Amino acid sequence: MLARTGNRYLRYDLVEAANLVQRHEPEFRAFYQKKYREVQKHSHKRALVLTARKLVRLIDAMLRNDQIYAPKKKVTR
Repeated sequence: MLARTGNRYLRYDLVEAANLVQRHEPEFRAFYQKKYREVQKHSHKRALVLTARKLVRLIDAMLRNDQIYAPKKKVTR
Protein backbone atom coordinates (compact mmCIF):
# COMPACT_ATOMS: atom_id res chain seq x y z
CA MET A 1 0.00 0.00 0.00
CA LEU A 2 1.00 3.62 -0.22
CA ALA A 3 3.07 4.50 2.81
CA ARG A 4 1.34 6.63 5.41
CA THR A 5 4.62 8.30 6.18
CA GLY A 6 5.49 11.13 3.89
CA ASN A 7 3.47 13.88 2.32
CA ARG A 8 -0.22 13.33 3.08
CA TYR A 9 -1.28 15.83 0.42
CA LEU A 10 0.60 13.90 -2.25
CA ARG A 11 -1.03 10.67 -1.06
CA TYR A 12 -4.46 12.31 -1.25
CA ASP A 13 -3.79 13.61 -4.76
CA LEU A 14 -2.56 10.20 -5.95
CA VAL A 15 -5.66 8.47 -4.61
CA GLU A 16 -7.89 11.09 -6.26
CA ALA A 17 -6.01 10.62 -9.54
CA ALA A 18 -6.47 6.85 -9.25
CA ASN A 19 -10.19 7.38 -8.77
CA LEU A 20 -10.38 9.38 -12.00
CA VAL A 21 -8.19 6.93 -13.91
CA GLN A 22 -10.27 3.93 -12.84
CA ARG A 23 -13.39 5.68 -14.13
CA HIS A 24 -11.95 6.36 -17.60
CA GLU A 25 -9.40 3.61 -18.35
CA PRO A 26 -10.72 0.06 -18.83
CA GLU A 27 -7.47 -1.57 -17.64
CA PHE A 28 -7.53 0.33 -14.35
CA ARG A 29 -11.29 -0.19 -13.98
CA ALA A 30 -10.85 -3.96 -14.28
CA PHE A 31 -8.02 -3.88 -11.72
CA TYR A 32 -10.12 -1.75 -9.32
CA GLN A 33 -13.14 -4.06 -9.63
CA LYS A 34 -11.00 -7.15 -9.08
CA LYS A 35 -9.53 -5.69 -5.88
CA TYR A 36 -12.94 -4.40 -4.78
CA ARG A 37 -14.40 -7.91 -4.88
CA GLU A 38 -11.55 -9.50 -2.91
CA VAL A 39 -12.55 -8.27 0.57
CA GLN A 40 -15.72 -7.40 2.48
CA LYS A 41 -14.59 -4.51 4.71
CA HIS A 42 -13.32 -1.20 3.36
CA SER A 43 -13.37 -2.58 -0.16
CA HIS A 44 -13.61 0.80 -1.93
CA LYS A 45 -10.76 2.40 0.03
CA ARG A 46 -8.53 -0.65 -0.33
CA ALA A 47 -9.19 -1.01 -4.05
CA LEU A 48 -8.60 2.69 -4.60
CA VAL A 49 -5.27 2.71 -2.77
CA LEU A 50 -4.10 -0.38 -4.65
CA THR A 51 -5.12 1.28 -7.91
CA ALA A 52 -3.15 4.37 -6.87
CA ARG A 53 -0.12 2.18 -6.23
CA LYS A 54 -0.47 0.68 -9.72
CA LEU A 55 -0.73 4.20 -11.14
CA VAL A 56 2.44 5.29 -9.29
CA ARG A 57 4.35 2.31 -10.70
CA LEU A 58 3.15 3.20 -14.20
CA ILE A 59 4.15 6.86 -13.79
CA ASP A 60 7.56 5.87 -12.43
CA ALA A 61 8.22 3.52 -15.36
CA MET A 62 7.14 6.17 -17.87
CA LEU A 63 9.45 8.76 -16.31
CA ARG A 64 12.39 6.35 -16.16
CA ASN A 65 11.94 5.32 -19.80
CA ASP A 66 11.07 8.81 -21.05
CA GLN A 67 7.76 7.60 -22.51
CA ILE A 68 4.34 9.12 -23.07
CA TYR A 69 1.26 7.25 -21.90
CA ALA A 70 -0.57 5.59 -24.76
CA PRO A 71 -3.62 3.60 -23.65
CA LYS A 72 -4.52 0.45 -25.51
CA LYS A 73 -6.96 1.19 -28.30
CA LYS A 74 -10.35 -0.43 -28.13
CA VAL A 75 -11.21 -2.31 -31.31
CA THR A 76 -14.66 -1.42 -32.64
CA ARG A 77 -16.44 -3.21 -35.45
